[in-house]
Amino acid sequence: METTKRILVVDDEETLCDTLAFNLVAEGYEVDTAYSAEQALSLDLSTYDLALLDIMMGEISGIQLARIMKSNPATASVSIIFCTAKDSEEDMIKGLDLGADDYIMKPYSLKAVLARIRTVLRRTSLIQPSVPKDNDRYSYKGLVLSARNRICTVDGNEVKMPKKEFEILLKLLSNIGQVFTRQQLLRDIWTDEVVVLDRVVDVNITRIRQKIGSYGKNIVTRSGYGYGFIE
Repeated sequence: METTKRILVVDDEETLCDTLAFNLVAEGYEVDTAYSAEQALSLDLSTYDLALLDIMMGEISGIQLARIMKSNPATASVSIIFCTAKDSEEDMIKGLDLGADDYIMKPYSLKAVLARIRTVLRRTSLIQPSVPKDNDRYSYKGLVLSARNRICTVDGNEVKMPKKEFEILLKLLSNIGQVFTRQQLLRDIWTDEVVVLDRVVDVNITRIRQKIGSYGKNIVTRSGYGYGFIE
């Protein structure tokens, strides 16, 4: 039997926060609310499957809260959707670069929010089973990934990676020698996204290569096809 998904709603607009929580409970989710990032940080964030974060809050913004969560191995795998009225491209890019899963603009319809939540949770459930439960670690020499804790280390030093970068590297490293097309990577990592350009894969691969040092050369490009991790 599938475990009920737990969602945390963080927004300083209390009425909006409570209304959204009420409707999520009606959909069958377990829901907690926090009216500030500070209040959210007093909770055990590792127990949630997904967090809905407003960006513009008090002392600590939603972006800062997401950064804190992604930098902590215990909460790095919690899915994040930003719900915000701030619509600049810069803020959207910041959020997605941190590893956020989606970005919803206010005012939004409840139906749209519920659809986005279902999509993100379904994508997460599809990705997680692809990692064998009896094999938490994938490695090549000094490059080591912990699938369970979402931690990447290079020659003993931890390297911070947003969620999408980690998932791409995990897919490549757990299938050494196999080359994946851009479309395969988009389908498996960005499941059910409405519009994602092939270039997104290229940008993430470039960032991964930069972060894993000398092991970056093991991620090869097959012209006109895609990418693979080769020994």
